[in-house]
Amino acid sequence: MNEVPLCLTPEERAMLAGEMGVALRRAVEIVVALGKIYGAHHLIEVKSVQVAGVSYKNLGEAGLEFLRRWAAQGARVRVPTTLNPAGVDVEKWRELGFPADFAHRQQEVIAAYVAMGIAPTCTCTPYLVGNLPSYGDHVAWAESSAVSFANSVLGARTNREGGPSALASAICGRTAAYGLHLDENRLANYRVDVHCPLRTISDWSALGYLVGRQVHNGVPYFVIHDDRSLLPAPNAMPDDPSVDGLKSLGAAMAAVGAVGLYHIAGITPEARQSDVLRSDAHRIVVDDLAPGYAALDGDPERVDLVSIGCPHASPAEIRQVASMVAGRRLRAALWVTTARQTKDMVPEAVKAIQAAGGHVVADTCLVVAPVAQMGFRSLATNSAKMAFYAPSHSRLRVRFGSLEKCIAAATSGHWD
Repeated sequence: MNEVPLCLTPEERAMLAGEMGVALRRAVEIVVALGKIYGAHHLIEVKSVQVAGVSYKNLGEAGLEFLRRWAAQGARVRVPTTLNPAGVDVEKWRELGFPADFAHRQQEVIAAYVAMGIAPTCTCTPYLVGNLPSYGDHVAWAESSAVSFANSVLGARTNREGGPSALASAICGRTAAYGLHLDENRLANYRVDVHCPLRTISDWSALGYLVGRQVHNGVPYFVIHDDRSLLPAPNAMPDDPSVDGLKSLGAAMAAVGAVGLYHIAGITPEARQSDVLRSDAHRIVVDDLAPGYAALDGDPERVDLVSIGCPHASPAEIRQVASMVAGRRLRAALWVTTARQTKDMVPEAVKAIQAAGGHVVADTCLVVAPVAQMGFRSLATNSAKMAFYAPSHSRLRVRFGSLEKCIAAATSGHWD
């Protein structure tokens, strides 16, 4: 192989030369190729990886065979690695009505990842189940909402990796030094002044939609002027209920645009420690969330399915749903999607949701599940990310609104 235009360590050169096996060589080749494309000068060791490309709905037979082949060549991860949501709840797929052939192929996908040493933790919120990088850590994460949370709320550093590149980083323990790993690319080029209150998850989500479609792949710096907004305290942990709004904000911006990093004045860690706003930043003013709600809210009157937990629900969100459905009987299907470890943290809330006729669904997400094959036609959600993706990914008609409106729809079977 010709000399690569990167400064590689002796160990990295040995990997690239195949001295440590073909599987490791393939991984480094992918990372080095990305480094060439993006002009990186060196590679960086990563502390953890989060791999996308887990659902059989997205991978298909070709993707499954790719994973099996790499595992058979001896591919094994070098750093803690977790998986994005799969296409089924791996334990309750029969009860929930997932197609059997799909579920079996999905289990084979997870088995291939496990053979590489990856924990079968299928979630888009890895920071809630142990994959929690510290400020300044370099990681290689793939799920867009998790990338946003890691960069923005935790102050870690990651680009939005593709499925194969994230897996390659897990196998070789490296990523290329470009993009959001570099200081100069983490400065904000948009200032967003918000003059309306942000009281609910759906408010934060609607704001993310409005800003994401304007800044595209930029870095926004938010200044929240309305003191009625629910803002987390500086240094709030990811499982603090006040942080759930930030999770939804980043998810919406990443889905509608390609935002991998944002700052909030006085709240997010980099915004507290230094001046992160460029002098030539564009300015956006948001004084009304109604256009965001209107853009995502469709017209179906009847609701087949209510989906809460995109990104995956936190313990606080599950408890809130449980309190709202306690003693009621649901007429529409209710899925609260979350990580299996999170579900296990709140057994009483899970029982309350089940008693009302709902489900706390682990391991999966409606966006990557074969819901079109399961008879659902219309959806209500409080997530802008879900409302944005569901029509194209799942062929569902969508209503978007507050959690209160969603639970009312689950109770009545129609949108008020």
